[in-house]
Amino acid sequence: MRILIADNAPFDVQSGATVGDAEIDALYASTDPLLRLNFVATLDGAANGPDGVSGSINSDADHQGFAAMRRAADVLLVGAGTVRAEEYGAAATPIVVVSHRPQLPPSARGGEGIVLATTRASGAQEDEGTWLCGEDTVDLATVVERARQAFGPHVLCEGGPTLAAQLVAAGLVDELGLSWTPHLVGGSRGAHPRILDGVDVEVDLTCRHLLEEDGTLLGLWRVTR
Repeated sequence: MRILIADNAPFDVQSGATVGDAEIDALYASTDPLLRLNFVATLDGAANGPDGVSGSINSDADHQGFAAMRRAADVLLVGAGTVRAEEYGAAATPIVVVSHRPQLPPSARGGEGIVLATTRASGAQEDEGTWLCGEDTVDLATVVERARQAFGPHVLCEGGPTLAAQLVAAGLVDELGLSWTPHLVGGSRGAHPRILDGVDVEVDLTCRHLLEEDGTLLGLWRVTR
């Protein structure tokens, strides 16, 4: 992995220098309260591949950044649609699944450290594994606050595009970690959404770092406030 740009890196940076796992972890680490989005996209902007999931557009370099962001996070925040499509199960990091339904998607049921965040209108009952956050729609600010109280300050959202756009629109997102992999998929936006979908937003960001390996670019951007 080559480092191309790094703003305020916790080590000396030379553009073009090779970095390993320790340096990559240091670039993604944060002790401050943080909500970071993590996405992979093709060069034509698709957030998934021909099979409708992100795994088919991943690369080894993207996996390195993905793993570093997971190691840095206290809790993962994921939409139920992404959990179903990507067949999420229990992970080393706790997971909060956002859904309007009263139960978790099948792959996540019974998994240790997985919480459902849903609405009172869903008919679900509040308990340690089910949080009622909002009446008819999920109150994302409440979800994020409860996730921080339960698990820690660093929240990593892994999608999907609808949840990510709602979080950005609500002013809850601090950073975007985005990998571009050297693929083109074409097709329609309905089949291949962008990393944000459904809600119009207008947000400026500044680049914190940019890495490259075998044609994959890994970037981290900070929301400008």
